[in-house]
Amino acid sequence: MDLKVGDKAPAFKAKDQKGNTVSLADFKGKKVVMYFYPEDDTELCTIQACNIRDNYKDLTKQGIVVLGVSPDDVDSHDAFTKKFKLNFPLLVDTSKKISEKYGTWGEKNMYGNIVVGMRRWTFLIDEKGKIVHIIKRPKVRDHAAQILAKFGI
Repeated sequence: MDLKVGDKAPAFKAKDQKGNTVSLADFKGKKVVMYFYPEDDTELCTIQACNIRDNYKDLTKQGIVVLGVSPDDVDSHDAFTKKFKLNFPLLVDTSKKISEKYGTWGEKNMYGNIVVGMRRWTFLIDEKGKIVHIIKRPKVRDHAAQILAKFGI
């Protein structure tokens, strides 16, 4: 799928790290950040998640909901959340159905090698469910500030 700004964000249902079912429809009328990352408890993914954790109050003050998505399972997400005291949902996408809808699962360049995996992309979705920005190379150490700036806040 080749999504672009202005497209309707694809609907989904998934389990979070607590086993709760989450869908995009749950957040109608809210700004939503869906950030896709390769793997729990790896260096860059941890830096990115902790940056969001540390700035979560600034995001929620602006009415922004954050959802992390990776191909890890409930147990992995639960352990990652507890280890780093993450304060937002991580969605399970072991089947890669969400990733495929958003175009984040596919070929990527990793240290000069072409591999298939999760692309580290972030989708900003407005209150009407439209994609307003796609960050294809997020700054993992400053991701929350980048999100706020792209939302014009």
